[in-house]
Amino acid sequence: MHHLVEVFLQLGLVILGLGVLGAAAGRFGISAIPLYLLGGLSFGVGGVHDLGAITEFLDIGAEIGIVLLLFTIGLEYTPRELVGTMRTSWRGAIVDLLLNAAPGVICALLLGWGPLAAVVFGGVTYISSSGIIAKVMTDLGWLGNRETPTVLSLLVAEDLVMAIYLPIVTTILAGLAFAQAAWGLALALLAVGAAFLIASRGGSLLSRFLASPSDEILMLKVLGVILVVAGLAEQVHVSAAVGAFFVGIALSGEVSHQAERILAPLKNLFAAIFFVNFGLQTDPQSLPPVLAAAAGLAVVTVGTKFATGWWAARQTGSAFTGRLRAGLLLLPRGEFSIVIAGLGVSAGLDPQLGSMAAAYVLILAALGPLAPRLADPISTRYRKKLRARRPEPATDAEHVV
Repeated sequence: MHHLVEVFLQLGLVILGLGVLGAAAGRFGISAIPLYLLGGLSFGVGGVHDLGAITEFLDIGAEIGIVLLLFTIGLEYTPRELVGTMRTSWRGAIVDLLLNAAPGVICALLLGWGPLAAVVFGGVTYISSSGIIAKVMTDLGWLGNRETPTVLSLLVAEDLVMAIYLPIVTTILAGLAFAQAAWGLALALLAVGAAFLIASRGGSLLSRFLASPSDEILMLKVLGVILVVAGLAEQVHVSAAVGAFFVGIALSGEVSHQAERILAPLKNLFAAIFFVNFGLQTDPQSLPPVLAAAAGLAVVTVGTKFATGWWAARQTGSAFTGRLRAGLLLLPRGEFSIVIAGLGVSAGLDPQLGSMAAAYVLILAALGPLAPRLADPISTRYRKKLRARRPEPATDAEHVV
């Protein structure tokens, strides 16, 4: 009985604390992610109070959170849109990968973490936060802008790269022998291909199976399918999150909209738990030694991500303001960066990797929602300077000789 009291008290206080932090973030117009991470840091290893009674629940809840996050991102796309996007944005995707994975790889090698950690940390710096970016575009009313499809196409490309990257990294981190690793990678890639084929060919059948006039029944069906597919994906060394992503892609029509609506509260709850749990597993005392390096890396990758967005928007004909918005939108890192770092930490790589990733994500998750708000003021000043530099037209009097 005493244990149950402790569980309820700790869990209730954590959820209440998340609500307060979310409200504070909304009041100041920033993302709640850095506040959730800070909350976890405050009560985690070396924090003000041990939350040992709910550790197991938070671990499971964190996994469910990332699965639901990726499922809802998958709902935004169809297989045809994914294929079409890759045909038109593959150059931007390559530029994005080269410019933004390289700083993480180089940083890990310079810090002496080894080549395996370099592969993992390259993924941390490469992937932007789809969740933060989507929220920023919605809040600022930019969904109908000319540069928005360019930004979304880069995010889709990053998600597809992750669908290949995560199974490869998971297999390598498992420390399998060469033959086992080759078989595992082949199986993972086959599973990704099969998932895409099922999503593109069997999506309508799945949507009909899940359809229900009752929100309760639909929620139970969809959540059940998501968790089953996530479990099967993990079984073949594909990330559970990637499996959930393809379930989201497969759904279409009214079922897709209904599923997004009814699962939104669950997604928000468990996503918040996911970020808190990562903070709980990070010792606050481990952050100060890596804070300077994380800040330097953040400065570098702000430049590379901005250059990526600017270049991609320019390729599609966006004007100065559109290029500026695209570059600033891509800055935040969040859910995927934490997932990738978590894989490395769980595999026993250099313990500084988790601390560095936490500090890095904290910086860019806080900066990401604020930076795009500077685009319009900067653009206005730029246009004023251009007008000031233009010579004024000559008057009639000036033409009189």
